[in-house]
Amino acid sequence: MKNFLKKAVDKLKYKDVIPYAPEKSYTPEKMLDIVSAWAGHEKVILDIIKRFDLEQNSCLEFGVEFGYSAVIFSNYFKKVVGVDIFVGDIHTNHKGDHYEETKDRLSKYENIELIKMDYKEWLKKDDNFYDLIHVDIVHTYEDTYKCGLWSAQHSKCAIFHDTESFPEVKKAVYDIAKKTGKKFYNYPEYYGLGIIV
Repeated sequence: MKNFLKKAVDKLKYKDVIPYAPEKSYTPEKMLDIVSAWAGHEKVILDIIKRFDLEQNSCLEFGVEFGYSAVIFSNYFKKVVGVDIFVGDIHTNHKGDHYEETKDRLSKYENIELIKMDYKEWLKKDDNFYDLIHVDIVHTYEDTYKCGLWSAQHSKCAIFHDTESFPEVKKAVYDIAKKTGKKFYNYPEYYGLGIIV
């Protein structure tokens, strides 16, 4: 009953959110064999690219962690830039610097560039426009909103992991869509994937 009530409240609160239903599922050629909370979303990335007619030149990722999603994006974009502090945060299980480990793991993917930097510093120095930006950072409203608003303004499409597992993320994505006048699609599977386009 509690879950039913939560869904009913969410439906009223997020009445403008468009449910995302993939037309087709795809399995990327290159994938990492590691455990990831992002697993499952690899099946919908090409569908998102096709649905929203995205160019496939540039992808920026905030929140690389161990590289699972960066490798997925490397299948579809000429250049993937991954920005992360590589030490975990309050919402991750792994604590401690894993930059070198991730860098070694992704070294064979020549179109991925890793940058060890806080997203706040990156926002100050980058004014480029990207085909797709992925946001999967510390799951607070403030951080998601700040990084996400910049991302929605600097890309044709911005996607956000954990819209279903972290209410603060969903609220931030909803508010960003309202602020920018863009549409918010939500794919509820695998902890949720918000899409602003």
